[in-house]
Amino acid sequence: MFTRRQMIATLGVLATPALAGQALAAPSKWDSWDAQVTPANFDLSSTNPWGLHPRYLPQRVTAKPGLTPGDVHVDAVARYLYHIQDDGTAMRYGVAIGRDGLYEPGVYTIRRKAKWPKWTPTPAMIEREPEKYARWEEGMPPGPENALGSRALYLFVGNRDTYLRIHGTPAPRSIGTRASSGCVRMVMPHINQLYEQVDTGVTAYLYPTDGGTL
Repeated sequence: MFTRRQMIATLGVLATPALAGQALAAPSKWDSWDAQVTPANFDLSSTNPWGLHPRYLPQRVTAKPGLTPGDVHVDAVARYLYHIQDDGTAMRYGVAIGRDGLYEPGVYTIRRKAKWPKWTPTPAMIEREPEKYARWEEGMPPGPENALGSRALYLFVGNRDTYLRIHGTPAPRSIGTRASSGCVRMVMPHINQLYEQVDTGVTAYLYPTDGGTL
């Protein structure tokens, strides 16, 4: 469904060429930034300087039968993201989802991936919270404090960018909550690992917050 939020965002892109592309950080900075956001002696399943509930730490679990390997499933009730593996398992990660009225369940295609992306709030976000977003109308530069964090997976419907992302966050303590403006947030070292495993063209399922099906 083409929501009002997405329509406003699309009109804003048509009217503002600066928003049409996503600038990338210089590759020479990526390694140093990755080191900055990754704890020393990082272990995917146990490192937790962020004070997350242990259930939000990544772990391999048994996948439901019949799911397509490579696809991503977001459980909006439990706040989990599952990446389905070839062997009938899934890697499970804790996530944060959109605040009330901003989370948009649906079936999407991951058509783009980016390391250390630039972030630009949509016109709808600026209109809704100008005190928070207006200063970034021309875009927030890439880096550890950027709202998209270290990695972003871009969700499309067909060839249309929905402006929804699965991305890293500089606010890791939000994991497990409803905190974002619609996107799915992950701890940066966690999405760094997921990013390397996810292929463009796979399907991302964002399930409803009431536990219903798509």
